[in-house]
Amino acid sequence: MFIDEAEITVRSGKGGDGMVHFRREKYVPRGGPDGGDGGRGGNVIMEVSITLNTLSHFHYKKKYIAEDGKNGGTSKKTGRSAEALIVNVPPGTILYDSVSGEILGDLTSAGQQLIIATGGRGGRGNARFANSRDQAPRIAERGEPGQERLLKLELKLIADVGIVGVPNAGKSSLLAAITRATPKIGDYPFTTIEPNLGVVEMDLDNSFVVADIPGLLEGAHAGVGLGDSFLRHIQRTRIIIHLLDGLSQDPIADFSQTNNEMALFDPDLQEKYQIVAVNKIDIPEVQQKWLDIKEKLARLGHSAFAISAFSRDNLDVLLKKTMEQLEKIPPVEQVSEIPVYRTKKDIRDYQIEKTEDGWRVSGERIERSAAMTYWEHDGSIRRFQRLIGTIGLEDALRKAGIKSGDTVHIGPYELEWQD
Repeated sequence: MFIDEAEITVRSGKGGDGMVHFRREKYVPRGGPDGGDGGRGGNVIMEVSITLNTLSHFHYKKKYIAEDGKNGGTSKKTGRSAEALIVNVPPGTILYDSVSGEILGDLTSAGQQLIIATGGRGGRGNARFANSRDQAPRIAERGEPGQERLLKLELKLIADVGIVGVPNAGKSSLLAAITRATPKIGDYPFTTIEPNLGVVEMDLDNSFVVADIPGLLEGAHAGVGLGDSFLRHIQRTRIIIHLLDGLSQDPIADFSQTNNEMALFDPDLQEKYQIVAVNKIDIPEVQQKWLDIKEKLARLGHSAFAISAFSRDNLDVLLKKTMEQLEKIPPVEQVSEIPVYRTKKDIRDYQIEKTEDGWRVSGERIERSAAMTYWEHDGSIRRFQRLIGTIGLEDALRKAGIKSGDTVHIGPYELEWQD
């Protein structure tokens, strides 16, 4: 079971108590205080383990509690400090404080560690409090309590290349054809319901990791279909292979839709280098459409490859191009200012204003959606029309009094309203 989100509670160990004790020996009437200090409580440390690739083990265990330090002893003996509790996580795990939403760490490298809860300091024994004025203090300290935190863990797979596209485009078939991965494959949408990873070995010295991202439906960023659960896995990739279904009624509209969903989720995704591949070229119907699809993509500024994951046509050319681009693009640098997407603005956050020349709809995400729509393609326009219906904008405009023929301004675009 692939799980890429989890919430756990961690608690570091309490420090051991210091001891109040006085030396008692024959012939030593005034032995003085000799109570020892308590030991330090155990830290809770998150550590990256390359043997893990999912957060599923946190599905069964939700609490991680480190040991307490031991109490101080007689003869100024210090109690034993507790061992740190190591909690293993897969590479690519981001840690959040569930209460504040603060990002605590982004763990990506094998063996990387982060102290997430510090163990309590051991209490001082009464031997520590003796002085010239009080040579027999009956005072000591209890150990410092440990820290308890509620954590949210979010996994973003670390892959060089992400394969994206609409459902049933053939992403899993392509992954299986170019790697040794064995994803579930079938001729129906949503065969893939979790990301799959595979390694492409070009030669003895060159290889790269590929992730097959589950198909994106229109509205995925807002929870439609499989939702945005897997969109985050594209963020760490260096290159995107955008796979189009050659048998689709409108591959260009599919291309626009997927790009739109990625941009709505994270604007930085539109800056990633894309290699466009049209799948199922071994089918005569796709061969007849290929030149038209290629020409339309060229007008949008994208060159494309015609491939077949089934017959493996042109896969070597696609992989060579991918390797060439990876050599030019450095690994994604991880920074602490990673967006916290659970607090992102909702697509329904928009405003409607009546103006002298029509209506103006403003809102960061609706304007971005408009900007990502290819207005020269009817399929893209229809999808945008369905989007404004889904988010309630269509009904909101009607309630505001819009009439057929009125102009609607969304960002720099002017649209004519028709009932």
